[in-house]
Amino acid sequence: MPLHPQAQKLLDTLTSAPMPLNRMEPAEARAAYREFIAARNYDLDAVARVEDRDIDGPHGPISLRIIRPADAPDGPLPVFIYYFGGGFVMGSVESREPQCRRIANGAGCIVVEPRYRQGPEHKFPAAHDDAWAAAQWVAANAAELGGDAARLAVGGDSAGGTLAAVVSQQARDAGDFGFVFQVLVYPSTDFFFTLGLPSYALLDEPYFLTRQQIAWYHEQFLPAGVDHGDLRLAPALAEDFGGLPPALIITAEFDPLRDDGKHYGELLRAAGVPVEHTCYDGMIHGYFHYGKLIDAATASLEQIIDALKRAFAG
Repeated sequence: MPLHPQAQKLLDTLTSAPMPLNRMEPAEARAAYREFIAARNYDLDAVARVEDRDIDGPHGPISLRIIRPADAPDGPLPVFIYYFGGGFVMGSVESREPQCRRIANGAGCIVVEPRYRQGPEHKFPAAHDDAWAAAQWVAANAAELGGDAARLAVGGDSAGGTLAAVVSQQARDAGDFGFVFQVLVYPSTDFFFTLGLPSYALLDEPYFLTRQQIAWYHEQFLPAGVDHGDLRLAPALAEDFGGLPPALIITAEFDPLRDDGKHYGELLRAAGVPVEHTCYDGMIHGYFHYGKLIDAATASLEQIIDALKRAFAG
């Protein structure tokens, strides 16, 4: 189908900015990105409690935002770890908190949002190290949070979806704990586009996530000489997908990463992992965090909440 009118309106606003993000300094780009999302995302729903906590990490303290749902039942609650997106350069806990509060209340779970380190100040693998350290801490300290270590799920959007996929693989390989579910919203599973998937052609179209934008992310985040086969950047290149948690994968029709998510779901299914995949027609990359503008953002959020409720109940 053609670009959805709501997505077209959003895209027109993005492309009419006086300066594109990839021509800004990173700090300036982060501020512009944060302000643009904040004006167009949901208002913050009331929850029982929001707490920021610092934990030890391999590169220094890692800040976690911990959201406890309103009207939570007695007893340990399931826990959902959510990693925000932004190309490992932009994005923030605050920019996804409206979604995370709705997930907490809707799925009746504690949501933990790690503030992982970003480039260019902290090059790869700092973000991935922080993501894994945060997941390990949550698993080890779930009871302290009022959570149930047997009902942990993980998710994220875009670069955050990459982190969720990678952390799921790391948890399986370490064997210390596991996830009952993973939520991947238009994830990047092939950071260097080595698989040549059909949707990569959209990088040359004006749908926000362009070849120039990707090159800027790479320049900011990647150190010289990085291994293009590192599975933390390309989880789709793993040899074994067995034993990974069931997945909900959400993609967008006019997103260059559309087939990243689709292909990753096919790899999981071939290994016997249950997968639910929905591609939202007419949508572009990033639509998920524009709740006031995009009906598909709300539909996606409701789909995530329903999937988490079923996973936690199971």
